[in-house]
This record gives sequence, C-alpha cells and structure tokens, in this order.
Amino acid sequence: MSQTKKPVVTVRPLRADDLPAAAAIWNQVVEDGIAFPQMNTLTTHEAEAFFAQQDLTAVAEADGRICGLYILHPNNVGRCGHICNASYAVERSCRGLGIGKALVSDCLLRAGELGYRVLQFNAVVATNTVARRLYEQLGFQQLGTIPGGFLMPDGHYEDICPYYHEL
Repeated sequence: MSQTKKPVVTVRPLRADDLPAAAAIWNQVVEDGIAFPQMNTLTTHEAEAFFAQQDLTAVAEADGRICGLYILHPNNVGRCGHICNASYAVERSCRGLGIGKALVSDCLLRAGELGYRVLQFNAVVATNTVARRLYEQLGFQQLGTIPGGFLMPDGHYEDICPYYHEL
C-alpha cells in the first residue's frame, strides 16, 4: 500500500474469509505491547470465537486487503449497559494512512445504531499520542488520568487516560 496517497477505505462487518488477516493484525498490536491490555496472541480459531463474542467486529479494507479492524461491545451491564467500549487495530504498514480515523468514525456511527449512548475507552495509554490526538479530533473528552495503569513490555508503567464520546 502506498504511503504517499491515502487509500479509499471501506469499513464493513468481519466475514469468515477475513479471519486470518484480522487475527494477524490484532496480534501485531498485542505483540507491540503498547496499546492493548492483552498479553497473549490469538490463533485464528481463538480469534473467530473472540470476534464472534463482540456486538460488532468490523474490518477496514483498502486496495483489496484487510488493513485494520475494530471490536465493539458493552463496557458494563445493567444500568450502565448503554455505555460501550471499542478497540482498534491497524496493520503496521498501513498506519498513518487514515485507517484509524475510518475505523473510529464507523464505530461511532454503528454504536449509535446499536442503541448505545456513550462510547468509553477505559485504558488509552498516555504515550499513545497518535490515538489520543485522533480521539480528540473526533470529539472524545478525556476523563482524567490513572497513574501507572498500563504495564509496558520493558516492565515500567505508563499512565492511562480514559476517554468518552456521547453518541
């Protein structure tokens, strides 16, 4: 994929034939260890079950290949069940091409369609400045800072910044 020109991105629900690419992209972010709380990668079979548990798993397709995905699910239950949560993953070679913006924008739309009233991120790592800048550009508000809330791969702790967006 060309790094000079932003591709046309289509965001759509995950299909069975997307599973190997979606699992590989998810696993890249887990392996990087600087954004997702998960520490273990997923086999394609585990990814299939995990993605099926979400309210929605969607992929970003550009130039005929899967280059990102998001999962959308409840953040809590009962009286807080109207608040959802999401996670986003963009394939390393596609970062900086607007894929993340397409994923987050689609997620905001779909979350509202599913009846959610708020999208909340519980653990945005403070040093993930690219994601934080994108969220703020899209109207998310930071709720505060949780000191030392995220364990980095080298063993030190970074702050996390919860965010929310009313739908």
